[in-house]
Amino acid sequence: MASTAERILDSAQALAQVRGYNGFSYADISAELAITKPSIHHHFPSKAQLAEALIARYRERFAVARQEVDDAATGARERLAGYAGLYAQVFAEGGRMCLCGVFAADAASLPPGVRRAVAAFFDDQRRWVAAAFLEAGLPAARARGAAQAFLAALEGALLLARAGAPTVDDAAVADPGEDVVLSVAATMLDTLL
Repeated sequence: MASTAERILDSAQALAQVRGYNGFSYADISAELAITKPSIHHHFPSKAQLAEALIARYRERFAVARQEVDDAATGARERLAGYAGLYAQVFAEGGRMCLCGVFAADAASLPPGVRRAVAAFFDDQRRWVAAAFLEAGLPAARARGAAQAFLAALEGALLLARAGAPTVDDAAVADPGEDVVLSVAATMLDTLL
C-alpha cells in the first residue's frame, strides 16, 4: 500500500494535471483521500512545497520514461516519435495535461521555487530533444530551436486534444487526444528533419 505522502502526491498530480496549480486545494485532496487537511500539511507544509515535490517526482518519472524510449528506439526519429508518445500517454490518462505545461500556464501566480522547478523540467526536455535532433543530423545551431518548436508543438497538441475531447454525453466520438498529439509530432518531425 502506498504511503500517505505518495497518496497525497498522486491525488494532487491528478488534480493539477486537469485543473492547474490554482485549480486545486488541500480541501480537494482531503475530500478525495478522506484524510484531514492537517495530515496533508504534516507531509507538505505549504502548497508550494507540495508542487515542488510533485515536479521533482514528475521529472524523475519522465527521465525514466525517456530512458525507456532511448532503449527501445533504433534511431533519432524513432526516439522523437517515442518521446511524443509520452505526451499522448499523459493525455490518455483522463485528459490530463503535462504537469509542468499546466503549471507553466499559471506561471504568473506560481511561487518562485515552483516556477524554477518548472523551468528546470523544461530545460531537461530541451536538452534531451535537442540531442535527438543532433543525432538526426541537424546542425547544432538549429537543434536547440528545433527542440523548442517540437516541445511547444507537443504542449500545444495537448491543448488541442483537450479542446476537442468529447464530453460524457458525446460517447460516439472517438477520443482524439492520442491522434492529435501523434499527428502534430509526425508533422513536426517531417518539417524539421
